[in-house]
Amino acid sequence: MFSRRQFIGAGAALAGATVWSKTSAMGLPEAPIMEEAATQPPLMPTAGPDYNPVVTLNGWSLPFRMNNGVKEFHLVAEPVEREMADGMTAYLWGYNGQSPGPTIECVEGDRVRIFVSNKLPEHTTVHWHGLILPNGMDGVAGLTQPPIPSGKTFVYEFDAVKSGTFMYHPHGDEMVQMAMGMMGFFVIHPKDPTFMPVDRDFVFLLSSYDIDPGSYLPKVMEMTDFNMWTINSRIFPDVAPLIVAKDDRVRVRVGNLTMTNHPIHMHGYDFEVTCTDGGWVRSEARWPEVTIDIPVGAMRAYEFDAVHPGDWALHCHKSHHTMNAMGHDVPTFIGADKTNVARKIRAVQPEYMPMGTKGMADMAEMSMPIPDNTIPMMAGWGQFGSLEMGGMFTVVKVREGLEAGDYEDPGDYENPPGTVAYEWTGSLPDAASAPASSAHGSALPSKPKRQMMPGGGTHSGM
Repeated sequence: MFSRRQFIGAGAALAGATVWSKTSAMGLPEAPIMEEAATQPPLMPTAGPDYNPVVTLNGWSLPFRMNNGVKEFHLVAEPVEREMADGMTAYLWGYNGQSPGPTIECVEGDRVRIFVSNKLPEHTTVHWHGLILPNGMDGVAGLTQPPIPSGKTFVYEFDAVKSGTFMYHPHGDEMVQMAMGMMGFFVIHPKDPTFMPVDRDFVFLLSSYDIDPGSYLPKVMEMTDFNMWTINSRIFPDVAPLIVAKDDRVRVRVGNLTMTNHPIHMHGYDFEVTCTDGGWVRSEARWPEVTIDIPVGAMRAYEFDAVHPGDWALHCHKSHHTMNAMGHDVPTFIGADKTNVARKIRAVQPEYMPMGTKGMADMAEMSMPIPDNTIPMMAGWGQFGSLEMGGMFTVVKVREGLEAGDYEDPGDYENPPGTVAYEWTGSLPDAASAPASSAHGSALPSKPKRQMMPGGGTHSGM
């Protein structure tokens, strides 16, 4: 088994006939395995039509080989260990060593052949979510195909007839297999490279899990009470940032395979939704947004021109979705005086720390023991202190002077002098002070006099 990084280290192109010397008649294409949860460089095309490849946050794109004009890929459905964050690993099911699986990229008009080998303990299928293809390739167990038994390999083959952003996931024992992390992106680039061009193109999937602190397996029967809200099965502060050069045209493609919708909000910019999993949005049908709701089982792509340098937050706007290991049965202690009860508890547990009487922000700064294989509810540090975030949160880092293809983290943004919010240590300026007389109403227009009307009524006069 090879990791994609090992391929790069060996100088391989990771695409096209130079990667594999075998043909389908001689055996299956190789099935590269990714061993880490770091964002890998975009997979540049070396065969077929040219395109600008995508960057998968904390993920990678699956290499292919050319065989008589057909692009051949090899997916392996298997149990995986996914590092959700430093100090937390989940035992999931995925593809080619990771969850989500690798992004599959091709070009509109390509003929693709995808070998799917099943190393799970039960049967599976792959449904190509949103793609237009023959019915027998749609991947619904029992309806359009027999399921793929454990230990067997099936072949899917179809033409990429429509460009856009799509997903793949099982359609056999779907409740369990998707809850265990089986999903991935499928990107079909336009045949015309001048159609909808961008300089940087990012993709990630939203997924959620219920994993008790100290345990490793998600609860597959959970429907609503999740505690790990993830971007590509990573949780902040270990979600990779989106690195962007100033003045780049940027596309962000977001897919949602959780059990609820997610309003994805990006700071510092307005943007236009340019694509759904149903197709490209005509220019006259777009409108500006700063938050786009991603429905369950859907994808949205939005675009913006990166004209504002800085470190701009990108996150789900459901506040519990930017928390980690969030318990939902915690009482509210805001305003409570816990002095006496804390003293009594410390008599038997000296390290007890009362929390929540002034809010929960102090949890992000306290250092306390936590169970194995979990992560604090709030985490992440910036140049000004604790970010008090987790879960579905990351940062778009826009910088001047980045070269095309440079995705290295540039560090914290250096704000120009005078552009950072600051503490006022003097009295309020006169312009911001309300006139003293206004407290008594004398600075306001005088009220009209109330006059008696015939019959006992009143009216207002000046």
